[in-house]
Amino acid sequence: MTDHPRDLPALRRRLAEFAAARDWQPYHTPKNLAAALSVEASELLEIFQWLTPEQSARVMSDPDTAHRVRDEVADVLAYLLQFCEVLGVDPLAALEAKIERNESRFPVPGAPPAAGEPEG
Repeated sequence: MTDHPRDLPALRRRLAEFAAARDWQPYHTPKNLAAALSVEASELLEIFQWLTPEQSARVMSDPDTAHRVRDEVADVLAYLLQFCEVLGVDPLAALEAKIERNESRFPVPGAPPAAGEPEG
């Protein structure tokens, strides 16, 4: 492991620097990054494809499979962050806004409405 910071802005910078050092920016279009993100998500799904729910819950107990899962999670996150960088999307702000919309759309059953929400 390196001693690099593990905060999101630092990781985004490292990804940008990595791509720039290899002159990959021409290939990092929104379409290409969205496609790469889909491919990597599919590779993550492939690990779980034929597992039972019980087997999938224990997938991290096998070191080889756990390593594969971590690698695919890293690939998915890397392409997502690069996609966000190219389009100027703040992924944490987007997630926070989505959670807030979901909290409004799917209230806790039996809970009173949040301030400003219509009842029933």
